[in-house]
Amino acid sequence: MNNLLDIRNLSKHYDGFDLQDINLTVPAGSVVGFIGSNGAGKTTTIKAALGLIGTDAGEIEMFGQHIAGRAGSKQTTAMKQRIGVVFDTCSFPEEMSVASVGSLMGYCYSSWDSARFDDLLAAFGLPRNKTVKELSRGMGMKLSLACALAHNSELLILDEATAGLDPIARDETLDVLREFMRNDKHGILMSSHITSDLEKIADYIVCIDKGRIVFAVEKDEITDIAGVAHCRQAEFDALAESGFFEPGEMRYLKHTYGTAVLVPDRFAFAENFKTIALDKADIDTYMGLMLKGDAR
Repeated sequence: MNNLLDIRNLSKHYDGFDLQDINLTVPAGSVVGFIGSNGAGKTTTIKAALGLIGTDAGEIEMFGQHIAGRAGSKQTTAMKQRIGVVFDTCSFPEEMSVASVGSLMGYCYSSWDSARFDDLLAAFGLPRNKTVKELSRGMGMKLSLACALAHNSELLILDEATAGLDPIARDETLDVLREFMRNDKHGILMSSHITSDLEKIADYIVCIDKGRIVFAVEKDEITDIAGVAHCRQAEFDALAESGFFEPGEMRYLKHTYGTAVLVPDRFAFAENFKTIALDKADIDTYMGLMLKGDAR
């Protein structure tokens, strides 16, 4: 499988923050969910991949071509013709109308499809005569997404693109992204705090914390296979001594009324520990136990 984006050992130093040895890939035909708390390094990683900031170490490839690790490189400029980008704020001039934004994009992208842009405006309910400053946050996100999709992008990079949208609008946006992914040569890197959206569309989940990748797994390993066991103290002690977990691989959080334990395979766990309460995992719970849980 070809990788549309391949980040290897990326590092960037700031005073008070270090992005260290980031490895992240977006295979063709896949949606990669990029998660982590505010300030964890998601946006820094995305900006580095786009050449918006320089890097201190590492390599970046887009569409199989090496991208120089500095902002404004010729390679990066050429690759941007094939990438659609949506950040968490609408970046167009406030006085421009929605229609004027489309005209501007036509000058920026050689493959700009004005008919596709008009179709997306209609689908998103965006009035052509409204100015950017008159748009709500959610409508601004829709405009940014329409621009990202209207120049025949192959790779979408979305940084909190569904933030500010109500649940119905988010579902409509996810439908548009699913349509985009019907082409198995396309791919999406989607940073989001709304993990329920990622559960609906992502193929892989990559989590970053304090500038380091904590885990990178297939989404189904979390939502279809993993579980959370709820143990009383005696059950927790017995589980810890059972040998079910390798040393250092048991992740748990103690609460007032018991202990939550992350279970990589809830089916195998249920066979071995029939009396311990067990739930399916979701992305939020999995991430919380991986980031905040103790290891044993």
